[in-house]
Amino acid sequence: MAKVKVTQIGSPIRRTPVQEQNLIGLGLNKMHRSREHTDTPEIRGMIKRIAHLLKVEEVG
Repeated sequence: MAKVKVTQIGSPIRRTPVQEQNLIGLGLNKMHRSREHTDTPEIRGMIKRIAHLLKVEEVG
């Protein structure tokens, strides 16, 4: 399956609790940390809700 690499580029300070929980759900909690996830509709939905806080790259 395809993978996506998400990197946090925005701070969760002054964000809604839902946005903070999406960051935690993606495995991100500090600036400039990255994680790789399989490209599923669930992951894409989480990314879409906090796209302004992330940099997304296609891997493989």
